[in-house]
Amino acid sequence: MSNTAGERLDAEAPVEEDRPSLLEVDDEERPARVLTGWAERVVAATSFVVAILVVWQVFRPLPQGSQYYLVVFLAATLPLVFLAYRSGVRFLDRADGPGVFDWLLAVVAVLVCLYPVLPFSIGSGGGGYNAFLDRQGLLDPVDVGMGAVLLILVLEACRRTTGWVLVAVCLVFVAYGYYGGFLPQDWTIAHAGLDFGQIVDALYNSGSGFYGTPLDVAATYIVLFTLYGAVLEFSGAAQFFVDLSVAAFRRSRGAAGRTAVASGFLLGTVSGSGTATAVTIGAVTWPILKRAGYPPEQAGGMLAAAGVGAILSPPTLGVAAFIVAEYLDVSYVTVLGWALIPTLLYYLGILLAVEIDARRLGTKPVQTDGVSAWRLLLRFGYHFLSLIAIVVLLLIDVSATRAVVYATALAFVLAFFDPRTRATALSPRRVYHAIGSGVRAALPVVAVCASAGVITAMTTKTGLGAQLASLLVRAAKSLSDNHTVVLACTVVLAAIALALLGLAVPVTASFIIGWAIIGPALLALDVPPPAAAMFVFYYSVLSEVTPPTALAAVGAAAVTGARTVPTMWQALKYALPAFLVPVVFVLTEPGEYLLGRGPVIGIVWTTAVACLGVAALSVATGGWILGVGPAKPLARALAAIGGLLLLYLETGALIAGVVALAAAVGITLLSRRRTT
Repeated sequence: MSNTAGERLDAEAPVEEDRPSLLEVDDEERPARVLTGWAERVVAATSFVVAILVVWQVFRPLPQGSQYYLVVFLAATLPLVFLAYRSGVRFLDRADGPGVFDWLLAVVAVLVCLYPVLPFSIGSGGGGYNAFLDRQGLLDPVDVGMGAVLLILVLEACRRTTGWVLVAVCLVFVAYGYYGGFLPQDWTIAHAGLDFGQIVDALYNSGSGFYGTPLDVAATYIVLFTLYGAVLEFSGAAQFFVDLSVAAFRRSRGAAGRTAVASGFLLGTVSGSGTATAVTIGAVTWPILKRAGYPPEQAGGMLAAAGVGAILSPPTLGVAAFIVAEYLDVSYVTVLGWALIPTLLYYLGILLAVEIDARRLGTKPVQTDGVSAWRLLLRFGYHFLSLIAIVVLLLIDVSATRAVVYATALAFVLAFFDPRTRATALSPRRVYHAIGSGVRAALPVVAVCASAGVITAMTTKTGLGAQLASLLVRAAKSLSDNHTVVLACTVVLAAIALALLGLAVPVTASFIIGWAIIGPALLALDVPPPAAAMFVFYYSVLSEVTPPTALAAVGAAAVTGARTVPTMWQALKYALPAFLVPVVFVLTEPGEYLLGRGPVIGIVWTTAVACLGVAALSVATGGWILGVGPAKPLARALAAIGGLLLLYLETGALIAGVVALAAAVGITLLSRRRTT
């Protein structure tokens, strides 16, 4: 390409707009303060230092071990929550930044978090990290006091970022640990009881409390991926993904909807946040959807469903996916492989719903100005290189942490190739703030993961997980002695429990609690661990579009100006076929093929049948058979039955499902001929 042509393309390329940043919202957070002055300097400097520490830990781990690193990491990040997030108490919050109380909490948080590693005595406690570990199980009163204060601070940080519900759940688990010994001993959930010192010991000086797997994942994987997302946005990649989606679909009547879905998928590969993706793509695509004729609620539901796919989309997935890898002791690339086919099925369902709505609503083509998709791809397609690099590095056995660091460095280098971001990349101040923003985006996740340590510690210490799993299986067995029926009933009860749990707590916490309670029940019924884990993972994610608390739908409704509750129901309609796919993982043996586990032929035929099943369910929810016409209630009912039978993946069910779907098509064809 000549210089003249290149300059003209750069001129035609979309310029930076005031779009919402992917890091401004998260599916697990409340809005952060806009900081200025000293507060901004402290938070920015600390965030930058934490970013350096996290990267340093990848290549030069601290010699004292992983838990020592987590102590330091929490000491650096927990205080930032009190400075960056409001308390919600009117007389304590200042309009221009953190108040005295916030600074006090931040200072106390530093002290109690660093207490285990401080090399000097504090009263009868302290004495350094080794001395602290030596007191495990027999904590000093000073240790107990410090741990109690840290418990309060962690729960307060969680409240500031996610609200009261998860805090209440944590307090219930603490109360259960303390008062469980007073329950009648013939109750299944009764235990010997823990005194307060034992509770603090489990939280503060063990590998299952504050410094357990959830925080370990946040401090090793999540911060690195939020840094990667920050650098990708800084490099112009996020803008390119949206621009490419807008340019790719221009002339068909379904183009506006396809643009929203494609934008959600491309941004989701780097975001890993449902609400952030929905809001970001909504700001760009809502004007196009509006001109095409989509009502606000319909458009908001589409944006929310497409955004939630971000949590399911490789190569980043959501926070819980990293925890899956840790819990099952598998590589992260293995989890990516499990997620690939379900992600395709999820977006297939949304795309089919988009095509159906385009015909049902009579939307019209929308002409957009700008560069063609091919020219954009030729000029800025190199932004895909860092995503490709992650996958390639994972496939050649580079650790996930190192892979994302290398991809982040590559994304930063690519910023120099984009004329829109070259000047930014040359500005040390902007680089400094971009790196810090990656850590700040992870603060809500850190608060949630530290709080989740309360749940995992109490579940482990009391054996509650196994007891509740036993209750769940017994409830299913009370209905039948047949193993298949028991498994089906357990799966239905588990799906309902996860959906209800997801209404109240963020995705990460929902998965951790669900795995502790529902995971053992599925494993007890001989469900393979990968299938059980991914079942819990997907139902935790799908709560993001379940009324009445679907956060992605709330964010999308704010962009489109739609009514919130109708938008939630529309989002549920778009995502509904995906609710049934995870059931396939655990209900039938061939269902595990959808996780890419099994012979190639088996994977191919189960994927093809699942696609047909999702298409049938899309007909049932959308009321239209593509290429045929509007479906009457009887045809929709037959399509729903056919879709359910097809997803069962057994020979008899497959035949019956195909017959039911064929009948739905036949009835619709006859109905159309009569009307014409």
